[in-house]
Amino acid sequence: MPFWPNIYAGKTLITHGETGVSKTDRETVEQVCAWYGHRADALIEILHDVQRAHACVSDEAARTIAASLNISRAEIQGVRSFYADFSTAPRAERRIRLCRAEACQAVGADQLAAELDRAGTPHEAVYCLGNCALGPAALIGERLVGRATPDRLAAASAGSGDDD
Repeated sequence: MPFWPNIYAGKTLITHGETGVSKTDRETVEQVCAWYGHRADALIEILHDVQRAHACVSDEAARTIAASLNISRAEIQGVRSFYADFSTAPRAERRIRLCRAEACQAVGADQLAAELDRAGTPHEAVYCLGNCALGPAALIGERLVGRATPDRLAAASAGSGDDD
């Protein structure tokens, strides 16, 4: 079970100052690391929990994690830059990630991407959301949308509609 729901509910932890992560945020990052026993093999889970709490894994958070897990910042940067889900700066919560893998391409993902481009709707390419049977698939925030169309994506972005 991830750590973040236990302590983050109802709290605003993101600090947009020039000094990086606030003392409260640094303490929260340290608590997340402690929850996982300061284990380097839990790095991905720690990064996910920090990202959920802060909307990103900032450089300051990475320094705190590195010190807490006794690993190099380069190791954290390697993981942070390899996985597209991790960001060093806050991103829009409701961004559209459109599957562009072969199964979704076969059922119209390229055409859907072109329609979104023509409409000026920003989206990101990802490769396999694990919803191949219901392609083209998209992810809006953490909401999976199968058989995606521009109308279904708009409804899911608004938080309503048939998106199963």
